[in-house]
Amino acid sequence: MQGNMINHFRTLDDLQDIKGYRVLLRVDWNVPFKNGEVIDSTRIRRSVSTILELANKGAKVIILSHLGRPENHGEREASLRNIVPVAKEILGRDVFFVEDCIGPQVAEAITVLQNGGILLTENIRFYKGEKDNDPSFIKALASNGDIYVNDAFSVSHRAHASVEGLALILPAYTGRSLQLELNMIKKYLDTAHRPIIAIIGGSKVSTKINLLMNLVKRFDKLVIGGAMANTFLMAQGVRIGRSLCEADFSDVVHRIMAEAENACCELILPQDAVIAREFKKGIKSDNVPIEAIPDDCMILDIGVTTTENIKNAISSSKTLIWNGPLGAFEVEPFDRATIDIACDVARLTKEGRVISVAGGGDTLSALNYAGVVDSFTYISTAGGAFFEFLEGKKLPGIAALSCS
Repeated sequence: MQGNMINHFRTLDDLQDIKGYRVLLRVDWNVPFKNGEVIDSTRIRRSVSTILELANKGAKVIILSHLGRPENHGEREASLRNIVPVAKEILGRDVFFVEDCIGPQVAEAITVLQNGGILLTENIRFYKGEKDNDPSFIKALASNGDIYVNDAFSVSHRAHASVEGLALILPAYTGRSLQLELNMIKKYLDTAHRPIIAIIGGSKVSTKINLLMNLVKRFDKLVIGGAMANTFLMAQGVRIGRSLCEADFSDVVHRIMAEAENACCELILPQDAVIAREFKKGIKSDNVPIEAIPDDCMILDIGVTTTENIKNAISSSKTLIWNGPLGAFEVEPFDRATIDIACDVARLTKEGRVISVAGGGDTLSALNYAGVVDSFTYISTAGGAFFEFLEGKKLPGIAALSCS
């Protein structure tokens, strides 16, 4: 874990006389869109308390964020202009927009911004200097601020200009959402009641090797779901048809399984699966035993028996950590297992039988879709940062705040 450094940050409580100060506020408004509409505004809502607190103290609030992974500067689909109407509605305030994040246009917009005003700058990832943590880009960003506030735990594992760089050259503070994320995740992990179970979904073993190795050493049960489970099945000689998998990672899978056995961690893998010949809505699907996958089919969700096994494992646990859907939940009917298990976790949480902590963008979307976000003990908006925090890694954005 991150040790006691969580207690050593400066927070908004330390910012009192800031009327007229230019506050560069890093948020994560990388929200999902469908047909030009924001379909999940959770990340925007999580930053409201910080934005309004700064604005009510008379600061000029200059918001920095990214949206998607733009290939080219100025991509319309990746413009933060698209978020302005939703942000205005959620904040109940005017939100001004400027079509850049550095340069004279931004400086002028800040100059005319009233104290207590809110200015959203353009997608920070339109500039290569953001990901490169380029000193000249950091300097250009910093020239428009007097104070830096990080309220984006979900990107704090990135050594980027607006995450790490600014915190090292400006007086830096934690926002309310970041402060809450760190405290809540650490609280539930450090004081977790056993047995502890983790559900890890997603598509790739390769991106989660360290996480899985760490979890089998610390947790009592580990559920492997999503396409990642296919790699585990293939490594054990199961024929998985045309299912997505990483065939080159069989040795890694065997190491993880051996570590789980040594640590007495129960590894829960699919015993049956929902299969189809194509991945599209309404396609004919079947629930079959895992050893009966036809060569021309693909696994798109865990099956009914596996779902019940997981529910039973959760009901006999005291703490649950969940990251990643169990199937291709974006398309019906391959969302059934994720929704079924999510609803059961929500019930157990309400009954006080389990502490439930979930994290990650896809996980958040799945739980929103299931209508149970408010029924979990705690939901983190973070994905990669959530993983790395679980692994015990030092997060650059967090470490920079502790150094400020």
